[in-house]
Amino acid sequence: MTTVNRETSLQVENLSKSYPTVGEPLQVLSNVSLSLVGGDSLAIVGPSGCGKSTLLQILGTLDHPDQGTVRIDGQDPFALTEKELAGFRNQHVGFVFQDHHLLPQLTVLENVLVPALAQGSPAAERFTHAEHLLESVGLVERRAHLPSELSGGERERVAIARALLMRPSLVLADEPTGNLDRRTADSVTELLLDLPSSQGVILVVVTHSHSLAESLKQSRELRDGQLV
Repeated sequence: MTTVNRETSLQVENLSKSYPTVGEPLQVLSNVSLSLVGGDSLAIVGPSGCGKSTLLQILGTLDHPDQGTVRIDGQDPFALTEKELAGFRNQHVGFVFQDHHLLPQLTVLENVLVPALAQGSPAAERFTHAEHLLESVGLVERRAHLPSELSGGERERVAIARALLMRPSLVLADEPTGNLDRRTADSVTELLLDLPSSQGVILVVVTHSHSLAESLKQSRELRDGQLV
């Protein structure tokens, strides 16, 4: 079993976010709070446009809140400089997107290694870890293939392996099964459900899939800008 070495936690308190419009500001999030530790999993559900992706972007430090605090492993990432924040995000947060965002010119193994490129040429340990991750998602024999040679489910599995390369504390998945058929979605769901226990991470998933949401330890709805 692989576990993270540091104390893994996510603390969110009174998070608010709005966007300017021609009229009144559009309030997307209002006093959102949650607390999770390593091994926890949370599904966030709600209709399109309710702010789920905005919340995920803030948790992933890709967007800043107007008010409130986010602490990942006890640290406030928004107190860092932009350069420090980029390094923090690379080390602490892994992303799994609906459209996987694999680089078409790179092989499967090279795509998994992309997060390590921010630190220069990947060390030998990263290559070994990437191979192990591909083995865990059932794609080690496809490591030399290009994304165009993979099925949709296989590409999503590569994205999961890539998200885990830097041994993050927090894995964020935005509609990870949204573009997959039922059988493939079930396979990807099984992989995601294994992450909190096998990797010691916190898993937060935004999804419209009721079956995926019901499979996670917690499920909360984002309604009128608040988690209920």
